[in-house]
Amino acid sequence: MRLYIIAMQFLTIIPLPFNLEWRKNDLGRSLVMFPLAGLTIGAFLAGLNWLIAPFLARPLTDALLITVLAAVTGALHMDGLADVCDGIAARGSRERFLAVMKDSNVGAIGAVGLVLGVLLKWQALAAVPVELKWQALLLFPSIARFCQVQTIVNGKNARQDGLGSAIIAGAGISRLLVAGFATLAIAWFLLEVKGVIVLAASMLAVWLIRAWFNKKIGGITGDVIGCINELIEILALVLISALPNLACTKL
Repeated sequence: MRLYIIAMQFLTIIPLPFNLEWRKNDLGRSLVMFPLAGLTIGAFLAGLNWLIAPFLARPLTDALLITVLAAVTGALHMDGLADVCDGIAARGSRERFLAVMKDSNVGAIGAVGLVLGVLLKWQALAAVPVELKWQALLLFPSIARFCQVQTIVNGKNARQDGLGSAIIAGAGISRLLVAGFATLAIAWFLLEVKGVIVLAASMLAVWLIRAWFNKKIGGITGDVIGCINELIEILALVLISALPNLACTKL
């Protein structure tokens, strides 16, 4: 329970009625609870959808859900997406890439990337069939948070300070295995084979993206972790929305 609370404190801005003292490497150890924290976020979204969907048009409902997701998480990962886009746009050396990502100001390319990211996530959610929507709302945050674990475990630090370095400390392969089995169980329970396909495709995407960052800047940072979370949320929703069409094609 303690590690779950730490995961929720890190991944969301939901206030708790008590203060929990963190010990050394607690953040890395809490990775094992990231999929469950993602499932909790998804349950909140599914509950909100159940409350407002009967009264609002589908596009507005989905836009509000994406807005609430950003609010609940403090837009932490969206900031990473914007910073990475700015870093890529800098087209310089490794040091230039890292310096641009560390800059608290958002550049033009970062703003464009952020807008496109929100737009894609909104439209991907809107494309999910109604009969799969509650499963999608539960699944995509959970898969995205597990993919953070996949990114972090055995990851290389692109810099020796910052959030990425703090998370990697205390993270081990056992955390990845337990988190992976938990996410696999969630995916199977919600969408069975289709859920496993979405999870497998997301894991492959993370492996490729992390490999690119290893080559480009020599590892990962907190911004890279946040960027990957946003990209996987989009990818998972796109894949879930495409599942009925894929089934029809096979028939």
